[in-house]
Amino acid sequence: MIRQRLITALVLAALLLGAIFYLPPLWLGAALGVLLVGGFWEWAGFAGFSTPAQRAPYVVSGALLLTLCHVAVFRFAISPVVILGPAAIWWAAALVWVIRYPTPVSAMLVHAASVLVLVPAWLGLVLLAQRVPDGPLWLFCAFLMVWAADTGAYFSGKAFGKNKLAPAVSPGKTWEGVAGGAVLCGAVAAGMAPLLGMPPGPFGLCAIAIALASVVGDLIVSLFKRNAGLKDSGKLFPGHGGILDRIDSVCAAAPLLALGMWLVDRA
Repeated sequence: MIRQRLITALVLAALLLGAIFYLPPLWLGAALGVLLVGGFWEWAGFAGFSTPAQRAPYVVSGALLLTLCHVAVFRFAISPVVILGPAAIWWAAALVWVIRYPTPVSAMLVHAASVLVLVPAWLGLVLLAQRVPDGPLWLFCAFLMVWAADTGAYFSGKAFGKNKLAPAVSPGKTWEGVAGGAVLCGAVAAGMAPLLGMPPGPFGLCAIAIALASVVGDLIVSLFKRNAGLKDSGKLFPGHGGILDRIDSVCAAAPLLALGMWLVDRA
């Protein structure tokens, strides 16, 4: 199992890096769109839909929403804040929710959450990829910060974890793990800052918020999986589960980082 997970992780990392640094912006946005549409397919499972016929409307709706998002922001120049702002509010509320869980989860909330999670995630990733002049480096940094937060949380939680973060959702996560993840994420961001033309101190502090968001992204997908009685969101990646199992943290971190950088650009 460990060997399978390692091989899958290496292949996915190579594909991701190749896409980030070698695909033209339009093709990269399309590839990210396909990934997020796959996320809608898996999210249909959270809503209790198991057959392809039941999940197909979710996929079609997701593709349509991403297309409308693209047209609104990149064709008609609608401010990204219209989409990223509500996403930021959603993730702040999600933090409170996962801590207070178990609570009732209505079907309407499951459907609404798919839009609030997946559409801003795609937009955030695309906006980072298109930042001038170092879009690919920004997108790589976003993933690197999330990986650092996850790695730091794992080892810090193993070594020092005592106080549970959201035991009803993910019993293994602790506040000590969150702190360790935030520290490593901040350190990575500070190290990347000169390459991105950002001041290391403030950018490192910003990364702490991104690290916290990545944890909430992981937890909210775990919450919906637990509510649906699922272990994994899918089986696409051997040893790693589905698409949402791999991008849950990024879904929360990317739109918040993109929103922060958009505001900085206009300050």
